[in-house]
Formats: sequence, structure tokens, C-alpha cells
Amino acid sequence: MGIPILCTDLEKTYGRPGGPTQSVLKKLSFSIEAGEWVVIMGDSGSGKSTLLNILAGIDPYDSGEMLLDGRSWGPLNDEDKTLVRRRDMGFIFQNYNLFPFLSVYENVALPARINGRHDREAVHSLLREVGLGDKHAKFPAELSGGEQQRVAVARALIHRPRLLLADEPTGALDHLTGRKILELMTLLHKEFRPTIVMSTHSMDAARYGTRILHLRDGQFVPSSGL
Repeated sequence: MGIPILCTDLEKTYGRPGGPTQSVLKKLSFSIEAGEWVVIMGDSGSGKSTLLNILAGIDPYDSGEMLLDGRSWGPLNDEDKTLVRRRDMGFIFQNYNLFPFLSVYENVALPARINGRHDREAVHSLLREVGLGDKHAKFPAELSGGEQQRVAVARALIHRPRLLLADEPTGALDHLTGRKILELMTLLHKEFRPTIVMSTHSMDAARYGTRILHLRDGQFVPSSGL
């Protein structure tokens, strides 16, 4: 089952001491239940990617509190955060972030190999589920954008993560291909039940989630406030 998330008064500011600063997240408080698919919706610059990076432990937050599965995230050192990411998190990016020198099979298998849980049949089974069973030996450059994103989805789920973070996963795709990716994510969400936090600026994409949070200028606002 997915990971519950609780954030209280999260703040994040970019800039150098004594120089100009930019407040990106402003006392942000919210909770996400285990197994939910929550959509963070907002325009470019609203703080969506920053929030996902903080949830992943890639960026630190300046103040406030964040609990993942009841455990405080802030005090963890980089090594502990890396272990949590490897074990419990999956990532889907707008630009796929596949390794060009690895085959489709090798890209998908990589997280499981790192975790010491590599299972060839599991990789092939998941590739069949995402419609790429016959493309396992191909390289990313030989695939369409939609196929590359299917590889990214499979890679994100191969180690059965409890938290899936998706940053504009359909932003680089045409409408029809993006819809197919979201339908695929819906099927896999029902099967594996991870908690999903997905950022988007598209209302069509947002409708696939179970709940939408609207982010503007680093704060959540009612939908009518956008």
C-alpha cells in the first residue's frame, strides 16, 4: 500500500544570504492518504516541481515539517534519503530521463537491480503490461515519445514503490498519446496501489487523479482562485 504524507507549514526560499531571494513555497500545509492519486495543478513557476523535489528529498525545505509514513523527512541525512528513494519511490519525468545507452529492458530493470531484486520475468511481464513486450531489446532513440514514456512508467513501477512522483508526465506528448499514458497509469495504480503525486498544468490530465490541489505562487488556493 502507498505511503501517507503529512506536511505542515513547509517553506522554501531560493537565493543567497544577503542577496535577493525568492519565496517558492509559503507555509504549505496538506495531507495525502496512502494509495491516493493527488494532482498538484498550477502554472509554470507556481512551485509544483519544487514541491515534488522536496517530497523526493532532492531539495531540502527551509522550515516546517514533512512526515512520510509517519517519519520525519527533514532530519534524515543524504544517505538515508537515498535508501528511502531506492526502496520506496518511483519517478516519472516529463522528458523521460531514460539512459540512451541502455536497452528498454535494461532501463526498466535498473531500479530492481540497484535494490537487489532483479527478476527477469517480472521485467518482461511489466513490459507486456505497458505494451512493449516486443521492444525489450530496442534503445530509447528507436522509440516514439509515447513509447519512451511507457518505458519510464514501467521503470518507475518495477520495484513496486509505495510512492510514485510524476512531474508533468504528459507534458512532452501530444493529447492522444498523453491520454494513453494516463490510462496506463490508472490501470497500474489500481493494480499496485502506490500513493501518486502528479504535477500538471492540464485540466484534462488532472481529471485522472482522485483529488486536485491548486497551487499558485507557492500556496494552495480554491479552484475558483486560479
